[in-house]
Amino acid sequence: MKIGQLDNSPKPQKAATPAADARANPAAGARDATEATSQARTTVELSPAAAALAVKSDTGDFDAEKVSRIAQAIRDGQFKVNADAIADKLIQHNRDMLATRSN
Repeated sequence: MKIGQLDNSPKPQKAATPAADARANPAAGARDATEATSQARTTVELSPAAAALAVKSDTGDFDAEKVSRIAQAIRDGQFKVNADAIADKLIQHNRDMLATRSN
């Protein structure tokens, strides 16, 4: 039983994706990625909250000597995790976060 005509004409092929092009020709994929990167420019604007965090991180709260001591203790197998101190700080941090949200 014949329902309709068969269409034996060639179907148009889908446009190749950049990923498919890169698999077929890695050099072309790398070139395309480089061109896209050099052409794309984006401007980012920080929200007031993000800007405040960025300023806060530049206050010099980083103690390189302490980090070095901790890293050496870890390498030596001497570092002990104080779970109580971590738990206390997490609880206090959450309290602070909830307090600022409710204000």
